[in-house]
Amino acid sequence: MAPDGRGDIIAIMADWELRPALASDVEAVAELRAVVMRPDLERLGRYDEHRVRQRLRDAFEPEHTSMIEVDGAFAGCVALRPAEDAYWLEHFYLDPELHGRGIGSAVMSRLLEWCDRENAVVRLNVLQGSPARRLYERHGFAVEAEDPVDVFMVRGPAN
Repeated sequence: MAPDGRGDIIAIMADWELRPALASDVEAVAELRAVVMRPDLERLGRYDEHRVRQRLRDAFEPEHTSMIEVDGAFAGCVALRPAEDAYWLEHFYLDPELHGRGIGSAVMSRLLEWCDRENAVVRLNVLQGSPARRLYERHGFAVEAEDPVDVFMVRGPAN
């Protein structure tokens, strides 16, 4: 461990990278989505084994998606889709075994740094009660609207 007490986290974060998604990545992402979202969807009474995967397949746009790799292996994904007035942060899934290690926060920071250079607003939605909301709030997202299932959040550029 480094003297600053962050050695383990720094080593783990140094081992991740983003790569452009390929159309052939869709099934791996659909499976990860089903695993990651299952607890929240079940809590909300909305889990459907087929639908959770099919919604990803129907919305998957590899040209706007990055795959997260840790030690060279698939660990997650994130999409940043351009829209008329903002970018939409979508499909941000990380293998649950890697949660709490700083990887999601590091990925988020990298994406938001790019958005800030573009002077871009970023929007997302997260399921009600999802622990992911805390990550988004730590990175400057604020609630814009909500309904019984989703919380819609927005973050302006930091510039």
